[in-house]
Amino acid sequence: MKKQNTKISQNNTILLSAGGTGGHLFPAEALAVEFISRDNKVIFATDARGEKFYNKSSLKNDKNVKMHVLPSATWGSGIIGKLSAMITMALGIIKAMILLKKNKVNAVVGFGGYPSFPAVYAAQILGVPTILHEQNAILGKANIRLAIKANHIAVPLPNTKGVEKYKDKTTVTGNPVRGDILNKHKASPVALTENGEFNIFIMGGSQGAKIFGDIIPQALELLPQHLQKRINLNMQCRAEQIEEVKTKLDAIGISVNIRSFFTDVADRLEQCHLFIGRSGASTVADVTVIGRPAIFVPMQHADQQQKLNADVIADIGGAWVIT
Repeated sequence: MKKQNTKISQNNTILLSAGGTGGHLFPAEALAVEFISRDNKVIFATDARGEKFYNKSSLKNDKNVKMHVLPSATWGSGIIGKLSAMITMALGIIKAMILLKKNKVNAVVGFGGYPSFPAVYAAQILGVPTILHEQNAILGKANIRLAIKANHIAVPLPNTKGVEKYKDKTTVTGNPVRGDILNKHKASPVALTENGEFNIFIMGGSQGAKIFGDIIPQALELLPQHLQKRINLNMQCRAEQIEEVKTKLDAIGISVNIRSFFTDVADRLEQCHLFIGRSGASTVADVTVIGRPAIFVPMQHADQQQKLNADVIADIGGAWVIT
């Protein structure tokens, strides 16, 4: 999302509430940096998973940011599961209300995912202004439950599904991207020669994707040897798969840098000739801001949110989609 001239009030305390995956937290991180640059204080609220990503972010040592883990839970199955989730969520909402009052929070921005629910819902109970940001092409479950009382909703696309009855308070903003990604907007592609190195970057979302560890070595093994020698592979892989995958790729003779998590995604995207990965909203935004061709393999959701994200890019010729 390009920087706008919209004025943001100074000397406020803003709480950003996001689910515990990179797809929710990275846009929140990008917005936090913008708020801080305008002399606001930021509070992050997430779950234990989100705390791990926060500790890897640029905000960890920023004195203007406070981090809080709030109890949250997905809606369990069966009576016991649902009851347990209700109790956990109620505890999270109570803790969020205390947090909001103690810090005199001026506004809450929710980025979806069940861990975002307690803080946004608590703010709505207390009358604190709330904004929802939806990263995907379809409104997520947590945001659906919070939308009716939200003051405003920000969406990535003009045809985002699920906000039809909230048009009067919905704005198309796109997805916020981190500064290191934005700084490489439309970066010149790496030169590609007929027999030169071909750089592939593979990423399975913030959690990794087992399917890539299973399929990529098999696919590369089918290539002619002269093409295998050209490949330079940067690949995210689940921690428990790393040794197995590396052994397979070494046997083929593929040059590979394999990790469970890349902290330099912007640099890897800039240097790649082809991206292969999931099509979570943040991933799609990062790839398209830097401008690299992609093969997207959407994670299967009941609402097909990742496929919808990928289709937007594929329909204008920027990617292929493999379901």
